[in-house]
Amino acid sequence: MKKESIPNPENPETFTGLRRSKPKKVAGGLPAVVSSVQHVLAEMDAARGFKALAQLNQKGGHDCPGCAWPDPDDERSGIAEYCENGAKAIAEEATTKKLTAEFFAQHSVAALAELSDYEIGKKGRVAEPVYLPPGATHYQPISWEDAFVKIANHLNGLASPDEALFYTSGRTSNEAAFLYQLFVRKFGTNNLPDCSNMCHESSGVALNESVGIGKGSVTLEDFYEAEVIIILGQNPGTNHPRMLTALQKAKANGAKIISVNPLKETGLVAFSHPQTLKGMLGIATPLTDVFLQIKINGDMALLKALMLLMLEAEEQNPGSVFALDFIREHTFGAAAYLEHLKKHKLENLAAACGVPLEQIREAANLLISNKKIIACWAMGLTQHKNAVASIQEIVNLLLLKGSIGKPGAGTCPVRGHSNVQGDRTVGINEKPPQAFLDNLERAFGFRPPQKHGYDVVESIRAMHEGKAKVFIAMGGNFLSATPDTNFTAEALRRCDLTVHISTKLNRSHLVHGREALILPCLGRTDLDILNGERQFVTVENSMGVVHSSQGNLPPVSPHLLSEPVIVCRMAKAVFSRQDLQDSQALKADPEKKNPANPVHPVENKNKTSQINWDKYLQHYDHIRDAIESAIPGFEDYNRRVREPGGFYLPNGSRVGKFNTFNGKANFNIAEVPENQLAADEFVMMTIRSHDQFNTTIYGLDDRYRGIFHERRVVLMNARDIEKEGLKDGDVVDLFNHHDGVERVARKFIVVAYDIPEGCMATYFPEANVLVPINDTAEKSGTPVSKGVVVRVRRNAFGNV
Repeated sequence: MKKESIPNPENPETFTGLRRSKPKKVAGGLPAVVSSVQHVLAEMDAARGFKALAQLNQKGGHDCPGCAWPDPDDERSGIAEYCENGAKAIAEEATTKKLTAEFFAQHSVAALAELSDYEIGKKGRVAEPVYLPPGATHYQPISWEDAFVKIANHLNGLASPDEALFYTSGRTSNEAAFLYQLFVRKFGTNNLPDCSNMCHESSGVALNESVGIGKGSVTLEDFYEAEVIIILGQNPGTNHPRMLTALQKAKANGAKIISVNPLKETGLVAFSHPQTLKGMLGIATPLTDVFLQIKINGDMALLKALMLLMLEAEEQNPGSVFALDFIREHTFGAAAYLEHLKKHKLENLAAACGVPLEQIREAANLLISNKKIIACWAMGLTQHKNAVASIQEIVNLLLLKGSIGKPGAGTCPVRGHSNVQGDRTVGINEKPPQAFLDNLERAFGFRPPQKHGYDVVESIRAMHEGKAKVFIAMGGNFLSATPDTNFTAEALRRCDLTVHISTKLNRSHLVHGREALILPCLGRTDLDILNGERQFVTVENSMGVVHSSQGNLPPVSPHLLSEPVIVCRMAKAVFSRQDLQDSQALKADPEKKNPANPVHPVENKNKTSQINWDKYLQHYDHIRDAIESAIPGFEDYNRRVREPGGFYLPNGSRVGKFNTFNGKANFNIAEVPENQLAADEFVMMTIRSHDQFNTTIYGLDDRYRGIFHERRVVLMNARDIEKEGLKDGDVVDLFNHHDGVERVARKFIVVAYDIPEGCMATYFPEANVLVPINDTAEKSGTPVSKGVVVRVRRNAFGNV
């Protein structure tokens, strides 16, 4: 492999020095406080750090750039309304380290590419726009105006708008995301892939089909009324730590918790709240009452086993288990589903999921005897081939119990990024509903493109095949987030232009097209002053609450622009140059089509008069007025979002109204996947470490799992290690041959861990190279990052 091909993550020369301890038994507590302070002070002085933290997740403050867990509707903590990983996110964003033109002059792209993702991220904030000319080795400074002109020239030079891709990260605000999709659709394409395609797309598809809305139905208050909470395929202690506070309160109110996961994660076991006296003294609250350690992708079999036991109890005492009135009045397909369920045998289902039958019975008894049930899930469910069907199986269980559309019950897909749900609400969708397109046309007077665009995987293929030539990313680290790293890297390199609107340097800036731009933007914590007035943006959390976010820190550079301003200025540059070209073309030949955009006749174009980009550059209130004009649920937007805590968007499933094709909540019938493996094959899932949020690596420790100072590890069952003739600490290569292509992740350290036989776990993005581009979830197209079939072989590197 050539060195320029993502060198360090693929084939490191050395390890950083693995240290081990026993996995922790309690999440949170004093260690979380210490870790938070250490990370903040490593990036800035105490005054700046604590100024940022004081307003984090407070009413009128700034929203955490990490996960999308909701804030309490009523009072917020006066000490700290954030978690350890929220503090790490603030440290990462609010750092005073910055990258100027001098930095880029001193460091070539090739040299920076030799660094790990962790090392790249720790360099600091990008402080000014930079440009990489064709064939150049170093990024060089460029003015904002010249950067927008370059983008305009490339976009207007395409044969079709569909040759451009416009990616969005979940950090993007409602205002920026709405303007972005408006610009893209006015340009003429629905190519709006986003990070949701790689995480909760399966949830959206499943829930839309089953209950009529692709969002969860519960609120935070529902957790405090729930009798049973099921947590499937989720690690809240690392990925959504503030959820532990809600679970602790639910336990205090009498709730029982069933946890389903291949790994017995610390955050599922017990929680020590660091803002309470008991927590500071190390006194923890046990969380999980029944832990079901399933095989990877054993969820469907487990859920059917639970419902088969529920059915047995219902048949013994009709009406005592199932919500018969609810089923009769509000659902469709129950009878057919129950007939399907009866065809299965408990023993076979238990074997398929890998959980002893007595443990399944223990969990089923809780479901049988209680009526208010919340089901939570995350990527452990959504990134499988059968993800949509598995999520609909969860809905089946809730429907049988009538546990949706009432207090203390319902669906809870826990989103992984702070505004990924809001971005979809305001139009970041490559497959937009017709009603949304019609509303845009009514509000803005142009006909949006009707053809569906590319999702993430389709976008990668399009770049690879030469069908897409310009790639623009609104935030995110596309290369490190996506599957099949080498394939994706080659796809990006085949572009004429790659553009990244970013706060910090990341891997995607170093694997680029023929030309490349990095456009530095303001972050959540930054003061945003526009025309002399302080601005705020808005976001939507996992439970459908839209609220404000306003930074309070001086930006590290005067050369940063906000995302809404970048979009407006980019749109103005693109459309003004189109208008100039159109005018010239009409003078030359009145019948001629637009030379820059041949699919659009010149005489039908009116690029700037219907969308007043200058108005949106005056004040963000005008952007929110535009959102209100086009999207239901945002009525009186500017007034309501200024109310402390914001407002809830409409949610039919929350109130028992199911906006499906038949007006009912629908049962779904699906088979249990066979998951057959050869004798030397394993199912690998990619996971985060505790020092990580998505592709952002805060540090090299995974404190809860007892793994320190190393990320290239593979967690294996001790019996599997012995069967393969290996031992703990050996260095191995992981590989597979999907679609006849060999993919190899080299030099991983074997770590014996409590994981079911036949299963493995590795961190992403290091193992993304093994995730095949063509292996995606049915219906949703999500990469199957939690169900990768691999083999293992000893690496000649030896032992650690």
